[in-house]
Amino acid sequence: MEKSRAFFAGKRPRIEIIPMIDIMMFLLVFFIMITLEMITNTGIMQELPGKAIPQEQQLVTKLIIGVSPAGDLSVNGQQIGQDALVETLRQAKATEAQGAKVEVLIAGDKQVNLQRTITIMDMVRAQGIEAVGLATRSDSEPSKNGKIL
Repeated sequence: MEKSRAFFAGKRPRIEIIPMIDIMMFLLVFFIMITLEMITNTGIMQELPGKAIPQEQQLVTKLIIGVSPAGDLSVNGQQIGQDALVETLRQAKATEAQGAKVEVLIAGDKQVNLQRTITIMDMVRAQGIEAVGLATRSDSEPSKNGKIL
């Protein structure tokens, strides 16, 4: 009976890991290479055009509306009243019908009431002018005598 036990108590089975790692690495590289090849074939081949020849530059009417801390208005450096501002905006919008684009920049002093600035923006938009911006400067940009650079 001892011999039969010795026969079954023989070597324990071993799992060889190194060939399994080699196979896994081969499969990983295979799938990566196939995926990279598939990505390049998904695009549509096109010949892109060169630079466009510039046409006549579109005329742009720029209005800079200045707002002082006291609430006084100026357009392009000239003092103006609120009613005159509306008329100036109306005339600028009329030039837009002739092909000129109208851009308005509101440059308010940092101490101007926010509501005053919003009121001016509403006045500009009421005339149908959509290109409205606010002038700001970063701390690294000095101003010259309080004027916009």
